[in-house]
Amino acid sequence: MRFVIQRVKHASVTIEGRVSGEIDRGFLVLIGVADGDTEDMADKLVKKMLGLRIFEDEQGKTNLSLSDVNGKLLLVSQFTLYADCKKGNRPSFIKAGKPDMANEMYQYIIGKCRETMKDVQTGEFGADMKVELLNDGPFTIILDSDEIC
Repeated sequence: MRFVIQRVKHASVTIEGRVSGEIDRGFLVLIGVADGDTEDMADKLVKKMLGLRIFEDEQGKTNLSLSDVNGKLLLVSQFTLYADCKKGNRPSFIKAGKPDMANEMYQYIIGKCRETMKDVQTGEFGADMKVELLNDGPFTIILDSDEIC
């Protein structure tokens, strides 16, 4: 499982001209699920993500978490985080989770985040989404279950 976490001033997801999710200050999180990923892995990554202290305090130090700044979450599924580009120029996605399993895991992650966070917005699994963001920093963190779990 992979989370690409971007600290943003604002972000949105549009599907067929309709805004599916939109946030102000917070995290835009691109979520990739691989076959074999589990709810336990998701729990660990969600806990780590929500605890990240990457917002600036009054001294300009990155010392505040998402909840400390009343930040919001925008969660977007992205199977291409498991692209394998070792051979040739056309990426292979065989490491990405099968759609039914990956969607279940994505929905589980959304639910876990909503247990803690007031404002959790989402994209739509499997949809052709247009993602807009203003990355704050830029500040981007990658959490990978292979390294955390």
